Amino acid sequence: MATASRTYGGVSGQDRRAKRREQLLDAGLELLGTRGWGATTMTAVCAEAGLTERYFYESFRDREELLVAVFDRITAEAAQVVLAAVEASPREARARSRSAIAAFVELMTDDPRKGRVAFVEAMGSEALQLRRFRTISTFAALLGEQARDFYGTPAGGDRLVELTSFLLVGGLAEALIAWLGGELETTREQLIKDCADLFVATGEAAVRIAANR
Repeated sequence: MATASRTYGGVSGQDRRAKRREQLLDAGLELLGTRGWGATTMTAVCAEAGLTERYFYESFRDREELLVAVFDRITAEAAQVVLAAVEASPREARARSRSAIAAFVELMTDDPRKGRVAFVEAMGSEALQLRRFRTISTFAALLGEQARDFYGTPAGGDRLVELTSFLLVGGLAEALIAWLGGELETTREQLIKDCADLFVATGEAAVRIAANR
């Protein structure tokens, strides 16, 4: 432990360890996003990162923990860009929906590895499947907060907000899986526009339903 904390060349042990962890995550993204989870072994990750197994175990217990960490890094970035897009957009439902969805879709497709990890490889590993389900819940809660802030919540409408948020977030994820797999023949721009229109229409319908109950 003392050795790991020493400073060499002006770089602390903690910083060196953090850098090695990022190297492993970068290698995990490359392999998982191009060759798939089956090929993303500890040995392959270490070779891609240029590090020994000793350094792998310095940051991760096993391969599954690395895969989840790669997935978590992508979803954390997604949450960041989506929130930034919402904050920068006009306070108008369609503009906000389009900005948020565009930021999300562009992140997942500008670097195809990220989309593959989040929407394709996440279905092949049990650990990633469980993480994906939890992430859907996180993004649904985020959407619900935005909806309450924008529309307000009629009395007794919390359950409907939650249901609608899961419907929209889960639907967007499945639509992206279909589009990435070539099952939806549309451009990225049209996909973003259509999804934004559907988000707004569904949100407004949910507001009307809640108000009439």
